[in-house]
Amino acid sequence: MLYALLPLPSPPTPVVFEAGPLTLRYFGLCIVLGIIAGTWLTSRQLASRGYDGALALESLFFVVPLGLFGARLYHVATEYGAQYASNPIPSVLEVWKGGLGVYGGVAGGFLGLLLFSRFRAISPLTFADAAAPGLVLGQAIGRWGNYFNQELFGWPSDLPWAIYIAPQNRPAQFADATSFHPTFLYEALWDILVCLVLLWAARRFPERLEAGDIFMLYVVLYSIGRFLVETLRVDQAFLIGDSVRGGLLVSGTLALGFALLLLLRHLRTSRK
Repeated sequence: MLYALLPLPSPPTPVVFEAGPLTLRYFGLCIVLGIIAGTWLTSRQLASRGYDGALALESLFFVVPLGLFGARLYHVATEYGAQYASNPIPSVLEVWKGGLGVYGGVAGGFLGLLLFSRFRAISPLTFADAAAPGLVLGQAIGRWGNYFNQELFGWPSDLPWAIYIAPQNRPAQFADATSFHPTFLYEALWDILVCLVLLWAARRFPERLEAGDIFMLYVVLYSIGRFLVETLRVDQAFLIGDSVRGGLLVSGTLALGFALLLLLRHLRTSRK
């Protein structure tokens, strides 16, 4: 009986307000707040490395459009058959309803960073290191958009911090369950921890780090947390072999691949 009273409530609507044709959704608001926070932290990190902090704001014209495009492209490509094949237009364009893939966003944003770095003649790897803590902080804030959309939750749970999910948003096989693991919250908390670790590493080992190390460490740490969260999620996902969640393979491969790359970089350096 007590557990029935404890689960975290979900908001009654994903919409902040509507004014005629204009609709402001919490999902979009969280994305915008994440971009603002990430840009602020990136500006401070650039300044600590001797660059003009205003570069962080300038880079948004390259990073944000390509990041959003990459995030949407990744999501649509991996979920096309299940969600979009029957009605591709306009559903593939309805970003405000959710559906952004983090890894696609990082890839697209990194391409934007490369273009901006070439335009401003600065080191792209140094810029990526400065941006990594802000990027993962922005992800932590953006994840709360999933809370307002009642999506990306995990298995049914009676833990005190479980989240209540409305019947229409529950998977068919869990129609009788009422509360679930708030995996969006787990990932958001992990992202904050990763942000703090990156800031600590950048300050603690400035002479031992090579350009690009902080960004690669971000990929490793974020992917480890994402792998663990994927084991709890029950939402629809692209599958490999009809049973393995694609997110598990992607995050596991990236965590191991970038960890190995970091190790090899520093083994090579230590032998010089």
